[in-house]
Amino acid sequence: MSDVQPHKRVNDILLGPLERPALLWLAAHTPRWITSDMYTGLGLLASVLIFVSYWLTNYDKNFLWLASLGFVLNWFGDSLDGNLARYRKEERPRYGYFIDHATDAVAEVLVFLGIGLSPYVRFDVACLALISYLLMAIMVYLTTYVNSVFRVSYAKLGPTEMRVIAILANTVVFFLGNPSVNLPLIGEFSFYNIVAAVLAIVLLVAFSVTVVSQALELNRQDRALWLVDRKKARANARANARLSRRLRRQVRRGAAGAIQPVKD
Repeated sequence: MSDVQPHKRVNDILLGPLERPALLWLAAHTPRWITSDMYTGLGLLASVLIFVSYWLTNYDKNFLWLASLGFVLNWFGDSLDGNLARYRKEERPRYGYFIDHATDAVAEVLVFLGIGLSPYVRFDVACLALISYLLMAIMVYLTTYVNSVFRVSYAKLGPTEMRVIAILANTVVFFLGNPSVNLPLIGEFSFYNIVAAVLAIVLLVAFSVTVVSQALELNRQDRALWLVDRKKARANARANARLSRRLRRQVRRGAAGAIQPVKD
């Protein structure tokens, strides 16, 4: 595994002061027979539960509570798989990175499609939120590659806060219904649609700002390295030219000394 490039993990989420000690305690008290792969599987199965629960809300709104439980189980599995591996010193950098983010992508698709199949959020709005979330996920992977920085959170918000927002929205809709408002150019728009649309807009803005700022910074860094390399190349070229001239002079002097006048 020595060829795996290490990266710095940045996770300064709003709920971090509560989440980090809780995850450390849970990792320390996890039975030995439970592995990080089991937690990964739990997170994926929880996303299936979320998908099915939202779809079943077409028949009974009580399934919103099952969807909220799915978010809790998804947090439990998705957050503890890597933390358990790091706590036990059993990291598998390439496998862990690959399988974690592959299952995350499947989970994100299931969650947002489930929300879109519920009676509370329009399917097109849910798909827009999914696209925005996947764009930010891609940004995380790109940043990890180019900067060796695995940034989980942006503006103090991360996956944990997204789950909390979903649970709060489920609770509000269960007790207060899904009230609608008339918006200019859009028409009637429900509360849960507004939550999903705002999430999509925030993620799209964060993605756009991050792309521009990262591109400018990487261009500055690469140009600085290019200028250094160019100066080195010019210095080497001048040194080689001086050496070449010196060798030519030595060759000419040697050739002149080798020619002796013929005496009668």
